[in-house]
Amino acid sequence: MARPRILVVGGGFAGVECVRRLERRIPAGAAEIALVAPFSYQLYLPLLPQVASGVLTPQSIAVSLRRSQKHRTRIIPGGAIGVDAKAKVCVIRKITGEIVNERYDKIVLTPGSITRTFDIPGLAENARGMKTLAEAAYIRDHVISQLDLADASRDEEERASRLQFVVVGGGYAGTETAACLQRLTTNALTHYPRLDPKLIKWHLIDIAPKLMPELGDELGHDAMDMLEKRGIEVSLGVSIAEAGPDMVTFTDGRKLPCRTLIWTAGVAASPLVATLEAETVRGRLAVTPEMTVPGYDGVFALGDAAAVPDLVKGGDAVCPPTAQHAMRQGRKAADNVIATLLGRPLQQYRHRDLGLVVDLGGKDAVSRPLGLQLKGISAQVVARGYHWSALRTNVAKTRVLTNWTLNAVAGDDFVRTGFQSQKPATLRDFEYTDAYLTPQQVREHTAALSVKV
Repeated sequence: MARPRILVVGGGFAGVECVRRLERRIPAGAAEIALVAPFSYQLYLPLLPQVASGVLTPQSIAVSLRRSQKHRTRIIPGGAIGVDAKAKVCVIRKITGEIVNERYDKIVLTPGSITRTFDIPGLAENARGMKTLAEAAYIRDHVISQLDLADASRDEEERASRLQFVVVGGGYAGTETAACLQRLTTNALTHYPRLDPKLIKWHLIDIAPKLMPELGDELGHDAMDMLEKRGIEVSLGVSIAEAGPDMVTFTDGRKLPCRTLIWTAGVAASPLVATLEAETVRGRLAVTPEMTVPGYDGVFALGDAAAVPDLVKGGDAVCPPTAQHAMRQGRKAADNVIATLLGRPLQQYRHRDLGLVVDLGGKDAVSRPLGLQLKGISAQVVARGYHWSALRTNVAKTRVLTNWTLNAVAGDDFVRTGFQSQKPATLRDFEYTDAYLTPQQVREHTAALSVKV
């Protein structure tokens, strides 16, 4: 009898946790486990702003998939671009560009999310994201290059536009990105004596009425107070009306000379979701509390791409797209996959939030572990302690701790690597949003290409 094939799509928090659990709980030889991942690492996304600001090196938060697994899982280097649930085939584009079909008996969809955008003139061409390691590396080079170019320029208008920076999105990603990069440009001033500190200005804007509303009023106010004391201008109830290469227009009518627009205004489910033609909830796959996709045999979905019901809150509430939920969903989904193989009942996902941590750089932070509200140094200790403990390998933990120590002792550096200087820097280019097939194309590929057996 052939061994059942379990295919996990996505090497993020949910996918990696699912594979780790499957490896631990399925006896060797009892099933084939495969993981589809475009990169050979799991990106520890919460620390991405610290890579953009140079506090951490990119390799520090790229946690090796091969170190974190037991080598029983076959890792397919590529990205899933379509799923034919009827034929039980996943269409994969390998990193070589070759398109192959992968058969499965059970599939766990954890393709994650992409940056959510809107139909704003100039946004697609001029905004930069903070969702991938390449984007963080690009933004770091770009911000430092603006300082270099402003320092060399004799044109006051050019200098002013290069020293204005706009971050859109008052959630965790946007707030931490603005805070970490503002700290970088402030510390850089001693190396740029020609630049007027008053000209360097960071703007954090969000259409919502509150900054990081999940924190609650008190901690949200504390975070905003920390940012404003450092000179970051926070504008709420405001978004972008138009984005140009050297000018940004706000929805309140303000026009700001600016050559750096960082867009972190939320996430949307991976386009892979649309290839199933299944029911969605605000763009995420509708799933049961057991994380199965109704009407699709052997299909599980979780993480950012799935609207997993939040049984603790009840009603129509779904779990937010956070790493904390994704990791725990991954473990529960693995248990349910095993339960289907053994003919046992499935378990519902239920989890209470353990709290929130926000690292604003240096001594600034706010945290709410288990309901306890902290700010300043104590919050920073909790935030960094949580992130450090969540890293899955000792190599990653050592690198991160070493980087933090080095930055605290030696300070920042202001070197442009140039690795991404010739690469198109749009959201589409970095996040490969054009890579996916239509449902019709998926069916054509599963019919035309030979299925691997």
